[in-house]
Amino acid sequence: MIMQNLLYYLLVFCLVLGGCAPSQKTTGTQGGKYHEDLSGVRPPIDDEVATDSLKSNPVKRDTKTYVETKYTVNQQLDTVLDSIDRINLKRQFIDGFTIQVYSGLKRDEALLVKKDLTLLMPDLEADVHYNQPNFRVRGGKYFTQLEAQKDFQTIKAMFPNAIIVPDKISIK
Repeated sequence: MIMQNLLYYLLVFCLVLGGCAPSQKTTGTQGGKYHEDLSGVRPPIDDEVATDSLKSNPVKRDTKTYVETKYTVNQQLDTVLDSIDRINLKRQFIDGFTIQVYSGLKRDEALLVKKDLTLLMPDLEADVHYNQPNFRVRGGKYFTQLEAQKDFQTIKAMFPNAIIVPDKISIK
């Protein structure tokens, strides 16, 4: 029993001692500080290209350095940009947001809500849309939801069912 405990402790001691070994190999110290040589894992560098580039473009640490561009605007890029421009000119709508104040089956109620919304915020453009079977009253045209949030707080006080919904905004 004592022998088994002694072997057990010896085994644990060896495992602990083996786990304490440094995981990184040191190749020496410089001035008492840790130093490791990583040249074995660095990718190879073409010495001719490196020395030629240093001769033609010496690195100056005191002044700003400028990098010469390899890829500049050329005919191929101009063609792509022109095609993107033509596509954008054909677009008549853009994704945006609007505030929906009413959605229901009654036309008279929708028109009344539109009137109330126009009285509350005269600078806001309110519209009644009919998507069978519902009438929807929407006001404002916003490019981002954050822009819509500003007017939404005012409208929400009078119309508690108001929500911000995604919508297509016509480009004029």
